[in-house]
Amino acid sequence: MNVIEKSITLKDGRVITLETGKLAKQADGAVMLKMGNTMLLATVVSAQDAGPDVDFMPLSVDYKEKFASLGRFPGGFTRREGRTSDYEILVSRLIDRALRPLFPDDYHAETFVQVTLYSGDAETMPDCLAGLAASAAIAVSDIPFHGPISEVRVARVDGELVINPTRSQLATADLDIMVAATYENIMMVEGEMNEVSEKEMLEAIIFAHEAIKDHCRVQEELAAAVGKEKRVYSHEVNDEELRKDIWAKCYDKAYAMARQCNADKHLRERLFTQVKDEYLESLPEEEREAKKMLVGRYYHDVEKEAVRRMILDEGLRLDGRTTDQIRPIWCEAGPLPGPHGSSVFTRGETQALATVTLGTKLDEKIIDEATEQGKEKFLLHYNFPPFSTGEAKPSRGVGRREIGHGNLAHRALKRMLPDGYPYSVRIVSDILESNGSSSMATVCAGTLALMDAGIPIKKPVTGIAMGLITDNEKYAVLSDILGDEDHLGDMDFKVTGTVDGITATQMDIKVDGLPYEILEKALEQAKQGRLHIMNIIKETLPEPRPELKPHAPRMVTLTVDKDQIGAIIGPGGKIIQDIQEKSGAVIVIEEVGNQGIVDISASNAEAIELAVARIKAIASKPEVGEVYEGVVKTITAFGAFVEFMPGKDGLLHVSEIDHKRIEKVEDALKEGDKVRVKLIDIDPKTGKFKLSRKVLLPKPEGMEQQNDRPRGDRQDRGDRQDRGPRQDRGPRHDRGPRPERRDRE
Repeated sequence: MNVIEKSITLKDGRVITLETGKLAKQADGAVMLKMGNTMLLATVVSAQDAGPDVDFMPLSVDYKEKFASLGRFPGGFTRREGRTSDYEILVSRLIDRALRPLFPDDYHAETFVQVTLYSGDAETMPDCLAGLAASAAIAVSDIPFHGPISEVRVARVDGELVINPTRSQLATADLDIMVAATYENIMMVEGEMNEVSEKEMLEAIIFAHEAIKDHCRVQEELAAAVGKEKRVYSHEVNDEELRKDIWAKCYDKAYAMARQCNADKHLRERLFTQVKDEYLESLPEEEREAKKMLVGRYYHDVEKEAVRRMILDEGLRLDGRTTDQIRPIWCEAGPLPGPHGSSVFTRGETQALATVTLGTKLDEKIIDEATEQGKEKFLLHYNFPPFSTGEAKPSRGVGRREIGHGNLAHRALKRMLPDGYPYSVRIVSDILESNGSSSMATVCAGTLALMDAGIPIKKPVTGIAMGLITDNEKYAVLSDILGDEDHLGDMDFKVTGTVDGITATQMDIKVDGLPYEILEKALEQAKQGRLHIMNIIKETLPEPRPELKPHAPRMVTLTVDKDQIGAIIGPGGKIIQDIQEKSGAVIVIEEVGNQGIVDISASNAEAIELAVARIKAIASKPEVGEVYEGVVKTITAFGAFVEFMPGKDGLLHVSEIDHKRIEKVEDALKEGDKVRVKLIDIDPKTGKFKLSRKVLLPKPEGMEQQNDRPRGDRQDRGDRQDRGPRQDRGPRHDRGPRPERRDRE
């Protein structure tokens, strides 16, 4: 067994080790990445040949986390890992987007990359190591690849940029982005920020790239030590004469079609397809079917070049706009009466319908991943039905693209929700039309829907997708790109933010050697586009509505002592269930530190007021000297037990019922009677409560302040001296024996 190891030392002293030759040796490439207790196994397998009709790169990337990696059981009835979670899909996409552009254009063998977390710890974030592990596995394989690459997370913590921060550090970061790059070029950026400037974001990207260069060097050393040669392949059969003929006969026609500058994408598609179909018709009938796939491939290159040259040479775009021009926008707040908030945002041929739903803590999303557990109060779901692009096919659930786009919009908006907002919030964005930038339309529609719902967001957020066309001599940065410009261009760069800074970004670069100067220009042009859209948003709805919709739930939050939570809940939940049943409110109690946070929600104020009153009555502390309205619960020989506060009983002794002597408690009180009592004492040892009723009753005439029982005039009884001295009255035994105490009573 020939085990080879290489290591990378981070600036803070942590060490990443790449090991190959020990595990999964039948894969084309396998590397175990180690950092502290975190261990990721990355494998890659690629078919030896490609199918005859495959003219693309069939790459599948999967990231999986084993619950055993942190000593946990999976949830569910089967107690085993199930379908890929949203988090695992997002990590898979981060790896895929960095790797996919670097396989040779003519390599079409089916390829599978699998990265699995087998060991972890609470502080190390495995997602920022997965791309490095996957690239290292390809580097030690015989699969052709224009890498290596690496991915790192860069965060700004207390004003300092940090590579691959710990989970604790990340919790306080105001900038959190993932960056993927080769030694020479940035490939992918994705992350969220707390309204940072374009300059600050660019500094973070450059900082990340410097760290990535070390990762790439070590992978090259690892590959050299393994010494495996890259495979020889032939996945395409080309016809150079056919290629030249198509260029000669179709380029000018395609350019002419592009210059018509049609805003209707379906019309443009038909016009471009018409050029290709006319060429196919010109071929001998017996050759058409055999050459159809090659004609499609070569004509695609012709169309791509025609559109790119028109943009670079004439500054014209497919729909007639200039490079920095935004498509026409119209939007509406509150088009739907049923949801708690809604909006429509339309930009050109892209349209998003967003709805907002407000809920309680019971509606929070439960996060139960291998490496993370918790709850999420703010949710955003993005749907992309086939009709949005005019496709005749059924909807079959949510795909990876929808999860990725929804996550980007979620990150763009989440920092703008009010701090400590008590509601759970769910945004659903349905894309009704699509021709580029549907995720950015979701951000804009989401902002409007939040404001329409009456949620006092800190600031509105807008987003824009930028593109790039370059031939290494000229370049054009495109604002608000179309779907075709995304497909034919060299960069897809999405930026979201407020008037004061960037909140989220996602960038995919498809060209080598993109200078930072171009990236800086794209960021500035994106800022101008965002501000243009912001003005339209504010014209539609200048600020959040002052009130929630009438049918939206109202919520009140109370804070009680931790030791009073049990009294509110009651034995077996009896009290809280009774409060909810009689008031109609929903009550959720959460223990935070030494306090209980009580959220009370209902669709009307009366229900909330009733629930609040009962909870306050339970949670308030008994105070000596206070007067209460109580209910007699139990009668005993020596008094009555009175519930003077919810869940709190005190003893009303027989001597404290009335000023006059009470022979039997039942003569004055019976169970169920309402009685006003005063709390006169709390036993410091037992905590028992002593009550009095008589102190609230008027004193009978002749009763002295210092004695509760009526007395006669002392003078009527004679002076003690008149009785004579003790010895004159004889010995005490002469008076007869004293009765037993029980007889006296």
